[in-house]
Amino acid sequence: MIVIVRILLLMLGIAGAAGNIVFEGTIRSDILQTNRFIRVYLPPGYEDSKSARFAVLYVHDGQNAFSSAGPHAAFGWGNWELDKTADRLITEKKMRPIIIVAIDCSASRYREHRGPIAPGADNRAYERYARFLIEELKPRIDRDYRTLHGPEHTGLLGSSMGGICSVALAWEHPEVFGLAASLSGAFQVEKQFFIESVLGRANANKKPIRVYLDSGVSDYTGGDDGFKQTEALAIKLQRLGWKPGTDLLHHVDRPLTAEQLQPLGLAEDKFKEAQRSQHNELYWRLRAWRALTFSFPPE
Repeated sequence: MIVIVRILLLMLGIAGAAGNIVFEGTIRSDILQTNRFIRVYLPPGYEDSKSARFAVLYVHDGQNAFSSAGPHAAFGWGNWELDKTADRLITEKKMRPIIIVAIDCSASRYREHRGPIAPGADNRAYERYARFLIEELKPRIDRDYRTLHGPEHTGLLGSSMGGICSVALAWEHPEVFGLAASLSGAFQVEKQFFIESVLGRANANKKPIRVYLDSGVSDYTGGDDGFKQTEALAIKLQRLGWKPGTDLLHHVDRPLTAEQLQPLGLAEDKFKEAQRSQHNELYWRLRAWRALTFSFPPE
């Protein structure tokens, strides 16, 4: 089905200088025992050469990833505009062309995305989600599109719960995912089990993965948008051997002022909250370029 949709779009002349979202629909997962909605973006130049192959980025919470979600997605915060951002960065030669596969979340989002948890607890939802990505979705994308298969060309990106999920999956499966990006990652969940018990164990070793981390300093709960936990994670990774600027980038974001928000097209009833909280799609949309350029620098 993915291939058929792509061919029809090309016959209609939709593919051009800009990238295109060539598939939006459900695929069947035997592992999840349900359908899962995905979207596939192909970069500018994909059709220019029939032999060129491309790195792939898998994005959690895919319902908010692309401009096709509209400006009022995510409770009015808008979508990530990853397609438009990638188009711009690729055209400006600030990143290499990549394929982006966005996976919608489910009603089991927390359990699917929370990463490893304490031994003996039920973590089947997360384990099934990992198997779905590795055993079903990635092989299908590799079959239907011209991809570069290796872990150094395969990334994960997510925000909040999707952030911890991206880092945890790459940590546990570096043979598949060599790139992980977390925006406002929810590393506080499960009593910080990933930071304290996974990275903190005596035999933890450096993995061959490139990691992007960011957070704000305030959120809608009155907290710090995960700043303390994200900083603690960055420090632990450095102690294990990650080098800032080489295979680790940690960015701390600051809230926007009303004047800075004015040209961004945000509804005025969101202005006050946007000045207090950075845990939303507006800030993730504005930060995503760093994750893209760090994970996929120009060749």
